[in-house]
Amino acid sequence: METALKVLRPPPELTISDWADQNRRLSSEASAEPGQWRTSRAEYQRGIMEAISDASTETVVIMSSAQVGKTEVLNNACGYHIDQDPAPIMVVMPTERDAETWSKDRFSPMARDTPCLQGKIADPRSRDGNNKILHKRFPGGHLTIVGANAPSGLASRPIRLLLCDEVDRYPFSAGAEGDPVNLARKRTVTFWNRKIVLVSTPTNKGTSRIEAAFEESDQRRFWVPCPDCGAEQLLTWTQVRWSKGPEGDHRPETARYHCADCDAAWRDETRWAAVSKGHWVAEQPFAGVAGFHLNEIYSPWVRLEAMVRAFLSARSGGDETMKTFVNTSLGETWVETGEAPDWQRLYDRREAWKPGTVPAGGLFLTAGADVQKDRIEVDVWAWGRGLESWLVDHVVIEGGPDRHDAWSELTALLDKSWPHERGAHLRIARLAIDTGYEAPAVYSWSRAQGFAQVAPVKGVEGFNRSSPVAGPTFVDATEGGKRLRRGARLWTVAVSTFKAETYRFLRLARPTEEERAEGAAFPPGTIHLPTWVESEWLKQVVAEQLVTVRTKRGFAKLEWQKLRERNEALDCRVYARAAAWIAGADRWPDEKWRDLEDQLGAAPYGDTDPAGQIHRPGQAPQGKRRSDWLGRREGWF
Repeated sequence: METALKVLRPPPELTISDWADQNRRLSSEASAEPGQWRTSRAEYQRGIMEAISDASTETVVIMSSAQVGKTEVLNNACGYHIDQDPAPIMVVMPTERDAETWSKDRFSPMARDTPCLQGKIADPRSRDGNNKILHKRFPGGHLTIVGANAPSGLASRPIRLLLCDEVDRYPFSAGAEGDPVNLARKRTVTFWNRKIVLVSTPTNKGTSRIEAAFEESDQRRFWVPCPDCGAEQLLTWTQVRWSKGPEGDHRPETARYHCADCDAAWRDETRWAAVSKGHWVAEQPFAGVAGFHLNEIYSPWVRLEAMVRAFLSARSGGDETMKTFVNTSLGETWVETGEAPDWQRLYDRREAWKPGTVPAGGLFLTAGADVQKDRIEVDVWAWGRGLESWLVDHVVIEGGPDRHDAWSELTALLDKSWPHERGAHLRIARLAIDTGYEAPAVYSWSRAQGFAQVAPVKGVEGFNRSSPVAGPTFVDATEGGKRLRRGARLWTVAVSTFKAETYRFLRLARPTEEERAEGAAFPPGTIHLPTWVESEWLKQVVAEQLVTVRTKRGFAKLEWQKLRERNEALDCRVYARAAAWIAGADRWPDEKWRDLEDQLGAAPYGDTDPAGQIHRPGQAPQGKRRSDWLGRREGWF
């Protein structure tokens, strides 16, 4: 009876920040500053936790950089509700692995070291099932921890407190169930006092989940008074300045923040003291959604010298590394450069190599197939280290998917091999085929060929650099007129990601002939086009452009629009790139690349393999497994 009354008792007049200051203890393995929690250490966290505590606020959105303590805010919200206001809680992480990591490394130490939580969650060594890694029970509620890639976890039970971390890293769809954030939101509809917290560093402008949620909020930003003149201001990167040496070399150790009003230079300690006196200001009317934006300049754990070093490194690394800085340090969305390269410039940069031959740097082949009403177009690409690539073949199979011979010709292409410059023969490691036209026919053919070599793909708009290809998911297929449930495997491809990457790679500066003669290499990602490729193909590969459009609700959205009707070359490139991702090229360690080089004889003559064994071009080192992508030829073994 006493336990029941405690559950029914209304929550105390205690905010999450008050609870954390009184009870929370930081663990040594989860924090650089173990001991009693102090909200004043990062004063901006107080307003965020008060918003989560506020009954009039249904949704809280935190769009921020890394290193501002946003995950600890979620931890405090969990601890508060377990101790003071029991409820069904769900924490959603990008993947199930992330969910397990958070449970083991962040939540469990907090539950162990915070005295008021001890005894409320069962001992993990007990056998009653009340404390599992991803599901924990406590009096009056439970905590479920799931990955956004697991639809069964998202749809499992009603939830009152929903905490979603790093939502911009979520897949486009949880299996075949749709957007994981919307799936999780549906778990809260039965609770009148539900609370939804969305947290993330942003990604690309127009496609970022957290940016879209922030734009629907009251958009609060943290204003800080200048210690010298008292002028309140937002802390921005443009006010961070540093000196240069006599020879123009940058000196990050001299970095200071300069007041936007009086130009007073703040040292790190001055900046941290100023932040402790700041306050949140909403830029839009409040309508139940509180939004917060922060960058690393506000963080008491980050020195400006480190930020400047990160910036200089990112700037020298090009768009890819600069995007990381903008997202994770400034907490801002990245605007993709989607201007189409000039096809005539690409025509002038074509390179001569023997038609149908794989150049020396190519280590494996993938293909992209675009199914049209009256033909199937296929481009075969060779890939090397750093995703350097070469167009090896362009095939047009006449006749649409209703023509049996067209599928036979496509099947024959899977068995074909292309001679490598070093003497070997290569087959297609993976072919990605579009399912946008006549999907049942594509599924049936792919099933017959085997999904180890063929990957049916479905393109979706949007950017997702961390995981541009999702899947596979099982879909129904038809074989001999009979419907086979879950008979095919479908991969989902964020085509915007690979289109932008292709344009970025096409624009890369190349070393001159003199520089190459002195040993300069092509930059990673360089796309090599052969002299046999025609102007029509080049026009197709640059047939789209990324533009910013406005939705009906007035929000900015990035959208690819055609500059000309035909764009098959670009689509085939995207599918071939997706096939390389599916094959694992983006995640291979150096040993894998070295193994392929060894088997093809692509390493310098007489070079040694990782085991120190001397080998010759065309000779596979002893003890190495020969790649299935290498075609048989006389004298190979």
